[in-house]
Amino acid sequence: MRAGLKLRSRRFVVLCVLGAAAAGLLWRALDLQLNHKEFLQTQGDARHLRVVRITATRGKILDRNGQPLAISTPVESIWVNPRELAAERERWPVLIQRLGLDPDTLHRLIADRIDREFVYLRRHVEPRLAAEIASLHLAGVYRQREYRRYYPTGEVAAHVVGFTNVDDIGQEGLELAFDESLRGSDGSKRVVRDRFGQAVEDVEYIETPRDGSDLVLSIDRRIQYLAYRALKGAVKHNRARGGSIVLLDARTGEILAMANQPAYNPNNRAERVGDRYRNRAVTDVFEPGSTVKPFTVVSALESGRFQPTSPIDTAPGILKIGGHKVSDLRNFGRLDVSTVIKKSSNVGASKIALALPPKRLWQTLNAVGFGRPSGSIFPGESAGILTDYGQWSEFERATLSFGYGLSVTALQLAQAYGVIASGGLLYPVSFQKVERPQRPRRVLSARAALEVRTMLEGVTEEDGTGARARISGYRVAGKTGTIRKSTAGGYSLDRYFAVFAGMAPASAPRLVAVVTIDEPGGEEYYGGHVAAPVFAQVLEAALRLRGVAPDAPVVNSGVLVSVDGNHDLRRLAREVSALR
Repeated sequence: MRAGLKLRSRRFVVLCVLGAAAAGLLWRALDLQLNHKEFLQTQGDARHLRVVRITATRGKILDRNGQPLAISTPVESIWVNPRELAAERERWPVLIQRLGLDPDTLHRLIADRIDREFVYLRRHVEPRLAAEIASLHLAGVYRQREYRRYYPTGEVAAHVVGFTNVDDIGQEGLELAFDESLRGSDGSKRVVRDRFGQAVEDVEYIETPRDGSDLVLSIDRRIQYLAYRALKGAVKHNRARGGSIVLLDARTGEILAMANQPAYNPNNRAERVGDRYRNRAVTDVFEPGSTVKPFTVVSALESGRFQPTSPIDTAPGILKIGGHKVSDLRNFGRLDVSTVIKKSSNVGASKIALALPPKRLWQTLNAVGFGRPSGSIFPGESAGILTDYGQWSEFERATLSFGYGLSVTALQLAQAYGVIASGGLLYPVSFQKVERPQRPRRVLSARAALEVRTMLEGVTEEDGTGARARISGYRVAGKTGTIRKSTAGGYSLDRYFAVFAGMAPASAPRLVAVVTIDEPGGEEYYGGHVAAPVFAQVLEAALRLRGVAPDAPVVNSGVLVSVDGNHDLRRLAREVSALR
């Protein structure tokens, strides 16, 4: 009997315990449901809902005809949650194999960042590979849509366009200058993820992404290619250290082409080193030499003291100024002002400059853009050097007249020659396509600009220093320059900087170009020999492509012939077909 009573007591106790436990569970369930509902929902969402970034598409960079120079293509990036991935250590070998990772590097990466929730494992992989990684269903391994910048023209326009980094942020060139408008702004959305971390449902958009704006450049991709090809060929042929070319529209100030050597391929990150990606035409300065003489003559003409026919005695080819000498290649004797330009007489230019008040010469050089940035807004643009006229000695005034003692960029020099081409008007230079040209500023008299332009035509005649710049069917005006490079303690006797600056057609200039060749290593090093032919080759093609009518007869074996513009255009179209 006692045994039965004892058994019933135990049963009662067990039932009481079970009842109490059930009551406790029921109370806890009600408590969580009624009093902790928001907390539980938040915790549940935290384990299933995620806010993910929606990457904005970077705007395209296009040439003036709508051809792409920079575009963004979608790619995938692989990222991990280190703590989650650490639990899948036995499956790391397959991840290492698929992504080509170094095992030790992966171990260190996870160990060093174990407290983080987001770590990139591999950026910008092919979508096919990203899909393979996702199919492994590794805990803590995720993929994210991003964009990679691609440059269809490669190194042809690299110095102008620039490049972005792995995060698609502009680092050089116009990619940097217009980064804010090109980049746009990313958005975000809330998504539901499955147990493998993959988004299976969009819940809501938190912020709509705003794609970047497209940038339309003034560059003509066809002309850019031809300029790049001609410059590269000249640098190689003359065994030069480098070179630059700038081509402007004389009526708008638009930059139609700009190229440098050596170049680099922006699609290959390994080439983005050292000074290869520096746009030398905008950032590097040089003494312009004889290409400054036309502005010395302009200043003289505007002073009223000289006319194109005014005589200048350059005999005996040497001018002594204090303890210094200015000399010509030979004794040119008595010249007029026009012939001083044609023969490129240093003595003649010096005598003209010394006859002028220093302030007048400074005002002319400053008015055409020397000594200040061109306004192109290109990153790193140099202002050049033009010292105050109050500091000039008599010898410095003389040397300044033929381009020593001041420094310019190729873009500045092109803008200055654009003033002569436009009849004394200074147009702001622009890398963007100009729909309605800005109002130019008159900085020289139309008469003086026209007279100097006529003098520059003489430079390209058969007996001029720039005869190799002549273009069949077009009148060309320009000036050569051959500058000794400065060294410690003076100027080098065997290192030169060759320049040609000019315009065409001379009767009504439409295009202005400057070509520089740095340290030509061959037997020829004069600007008229190594830079002028590049000018002729590029301008001839550009004039045809721009549809500019010839303004001079073509001479072939002493017989006048017509210009077959359509044939030339067809030939040029074939040459640039690879860029279409």
